Amino acid sequence: MAYFKKIATAGGTLICAVGIGFIMQSGETADQRYGSGKPAATPASADSADPVEADTSALDGPVLDVQDITLTSALEQDRLEPQETVVASASPDTLGAPDTSDKPPSQSCGVSVTATPSGLGLVDLLVAAPCYPNERLTVHHSGLKVTETTDIEGNLDLSMPALVDPAVIIVAFANGDGAVAQTEVPGLNEFDRVGLQWKGAAGFEVHAREFGALYGSQRDIWAGAPGDPVQALSGEGGFLIRLGDETAPDAMMADIYTYPSGASRHKGVVDLSVEAEVSLFNCGLEIEAQSLEMRDDGVVNRELTMAVPGCDTIGSFLVLNNLIEDLTVAQK
Repeated sequence: MAYFKKIATAGGTLICAVGIGFIMQSGETADQRYGSGKPAATPASADSADPVEADTSALDGPVLDVQDITLTSALEQDRLEPQETVVASASPDTLGAPDTSDKPPSQSCGVSVTATPSGLGLVDLLVAAPCYPNERLTVHHSGLKVTETTDIEGNLDLSMPALVDPAVIIVAFANGDGAVAQTEVPGLNEFDRVGLQWKGAAGFEVHAREFGALYGSQRDIWAGAPGDPVQALSGEGGFLIRLGDETAPDAMMADIYTYPSGASRHKGVVDLSVEAEVSLFNCGLEIEAQSLEMRDDGVVNRELTMAVPGCDTIGSFLVLNNLIEDLTVAQK
């Protein structure tokens, strides 16, 4: 991620569910993160406006009061679905069947899915769909929903973080065809896991700064520096996995961060923040996301809806420090 020197400012209303306080600021934090630069211009006061109520018909989590949102320069239309575990049988009656009129009679057009635990609370998901080469599909798991694409042979091999044990995973193609897989996930309770999901080019990313790490340092874990799962095996640090096919139009994406709390060699706080880059694709628009936090009693969701500043602030980042709770780690 590029870190710029100029601090952009823009008026605009940031809305998180029903009403979110916001701050556009610079100062010691920005200087520490991005280096000192040209002083920021004082943002103009915005006229008071009626709050915008987000459409939460497909979301079922508590409304979050996000505070301390900072706009810096270093740094639509499916709705995200609520946390839900669906256990169902995959059958032609429920999932439909592809049109096979132009396929050789000997070729099977069934969709098969297998899920196998692979350590670190991860699941190796294998999809075989010979009649769906280079085809878009959606992967569902306990509220997580991401867009993936099969290869030229109709296969998909995906390593994905489990959020509950046992893990139920559903894959579905656009015509409704798909399948369901389930697996036990041994040792999942030994990990802390949080994430964020969104749709399209909203520009979101999750940062996990472990034990006082500065932005851009070795322990700043994000999609551009995702960490090493091998370190997680030894309790040295966490790692992040970005899910979703970024090349697919309006893809549903997710960043999932994992820390090995059950075997940690360190203690302290992992600072978690959500950031959104102002770009040509989202400037002046309303964007939304949903956080996912793995708890002993299931997955907790929080909703975010906010208005992105105008296109004169392209290259800036909105920093949301309170959307995902920081992790407090005790040394083992």
